[in-house]
Amino acid sequence: MWNYSEKVKQHFFTPKNAKAVDHANAIGDVGSISCGDALRLSLKVNPDSEVIEDAGFQTFGCGSAIASSSALTEMIIGRTIDQAMGISNQDIADYLDGLPPEKMHCSVMGMEALHAAVAQYRGEEVAEEHEEGELICKCFAIDDALIKRVVAQNKLETLDEVINYTKAGGACAACHEKIEWVLEECLGAPLAEPEIAKASPVAATSIVARIRIIEQALEQVRPQLQADGGDVQLSDVDDDMVFVSLTGACSGCGLSAGTLAMIEQKISQALGETITVYPVGAASLA
Repeated sequence: MWNYSEKVKQHFFTPKNAKAVDHANAIGDVGSISCGDALRLSLKVNPDSEVIEDAGFQTFGCGSAIASSSALTEMIIGRTIDQAMGISNQDIADYLDGLPPEKMHCSVMGMEALHAAVAQYRGEEVAEEHEEGELICKCFAIDDALIKRVVAQNKLETLDEVINYTKAGGACAACHEKIEWVLEECLGAPLAEPEIAKASPVAATSIVARIRIIEQALEQVRPQLQADGGDVQLSDVDDDMVFVSLTGACSGCGLSAGTLAMIEQKISQALGETITVYPVGAASLA
């Protein structure tokens, strides 16, 4: 089980500024519901002083994403844009008295949303999706430019750290080699060969090993779903909760509850522990 600080719990159960700001003149959208996390940050900026007079957030994500977004709004209200832009994702985590390493990507999402909102306010052109850099992680739509920024800002050195801070490589693991290439470019030296974890419940101590085991379990049920015109994709893993997206014929199927129960049983058996599977719906931020 991950340990959450009292401040994280406070901002999750009673979030601050969970709203769309009236007459907002700066809006930043990051992430995608189809990828498991999405955040819209809206600001009301005084055009004369550039002080952020109000801030609100709408998010689709886990408890850490809600807490990080809530904390960010509290940190930036009353500050000028330049002062707010000096806030790092580590500052957000520190404000919450820390986040589990596997949830640091939630603080990064808040920082990216702030930068996107300020760019819109200042009329700066924001590159089209992945135009800025090469798409590395298709599951979570993460490009190499974002990975490089986060690696530099947080002094990351390992694949696990990049997954924790960006979610890149946190689903199917197909992009791990590409992530390591980006890391080597940032660090200027080849990475040390990682120890290979055996696919067993005892070895599932890292998020990477845990995700690989979950993916292997999904591969066992995928052929059956595909035969009926459907499929399943891993969206997120949060402690003993696994979020999946049912696609194709499985989406909206009257038997989806049974499908989720079968997936839940397979993953629980693979991990050697009881987990709960939740479906991720195809909704949109209003």
